[in-house]
This record gives sequence, C-alpha cells and structure tokens, in this order.
Amino acid sequence: MKKRKLVFATNNANKINEVKALLEACGPEVSERYEVLSLHDIGCFEDIPENSSTFAGNALQKAEYVNVHYDVDCFADDSGLEVRALGMDPGVRSARYAQDEGYDHNSEANNEKLLRKLKRVRDRSAQFRTVIVLLMDGKMQEFEGVCRGEITTERSGSQGFGYDPIFRPSGYDITFAEMSMEEKNAISHRGKAVRALVDYLKEH
Repeated sequence: MKKRKLVFATNNANKINEVKALLEACGPEVSERYEVLSLHDIGCFEDIPENSSTFAGNALQKAEYVNVHYDVDCFADDSGLEVRALGMDPGVRSARYAQDEGYDHNSEANNEKLLRKLKRVRDRSAQFRTVIVLLMDGKMQEFEGVCRGEITTERSGSQGFGYDPIFRPSGYDITFAEMSMEEKNAISHRGKAVRALVDYLKEH
C-alpha cells in the first residue's frame, strides 16, 4: 500500500525523531499508512513566520504556510515551558528566552537564564505544553498535550534537548534528560499531543 505523505512543519531533527518514534509506537495503523516528511524533505528552507502570542497561533501559522505554498497535508506544533512563578514565562518565547542576552535559539543560555531567575524562588512548579495543528483535506484539527512537573536547581542528564536537563516531571525523581526517548515519550507533552493526532488519523 502506497503511503500518504504528511509533512511535519519543522527541520528540528530532535522533534522529527520523537514524532516518528511515537508514530511507530502507536501501532501499524498509522505508521504503515503515512510517511512523515520534514520541511527539508520537501525543499522548504524559508524562515516561516511565528509571531503569534499563543502556541496554537504559531502552530497554525506554520501549518498554513506549508499547506498553501507547497500544497501538501501538513501538521505543525508549537511547544514551550510555562513556569508558574514567572507568570507562565517563557511560554511561546521558550526557544528564544535568552535572546535579550544575545543568544538566539541557544538551549544552554536559555537554561542558564531560567535557573538564574529561579535562584531564590521556592515555587518551582512548571509545565510543558504542546499544541499541534493539522491541515488535511481542507480541514483543521487541533491537539494539545501538557506535562506538569518542576524546575530543578541544576542540570542533570544528557538525553533530550531544550529544557529537558532542568525539568523533572511530576511523580519522577529524574529529569527528561535522564530518560530514554521511550520513557519520555510515554509521559511528555508532545507524546500526549501526538497520540491525540494519531487517534484522529486512525479514524480518518
């Protein structure tokens, strides 16, 4: 059976690998019917706008851009870390949190800034949030996943990416960066959102 092409509007290799692993783990109903492609795979190297104030808005911007300019079924995500003591910052600015300090999309600098901001803060509760927008067959669907936890006082672990070394999910004594991809995907925000996407694809 010929696979249907479905573009994931990202060139982030970590995200691509996570999503492909999740699709495989969710069973053959989807992995055998759909081929997930990256922006690189379809020759899209433009700087796609992401200037919304919400995760859903940014995901929709990316999905619409690819859908309109490349005429392909597409899904896009926007994810971020929300820290209660910081008024749910960095939020949609998670990847660019340390931009005001001269760093753009620099995970090490983002982590350093966040730890510095929380240095004397007792309430370290936080959550990761992912919103996925799917544009397929002229219809839009939205899926969301949230993983609650807390920010640690120091980095720990070498797996994952982004804020993973300083985020410890609720009910665990290790960070995302100390988990295998399978362990992380089972409880992560992106894992929950992708499983909701997979459930939809199974039915359609």
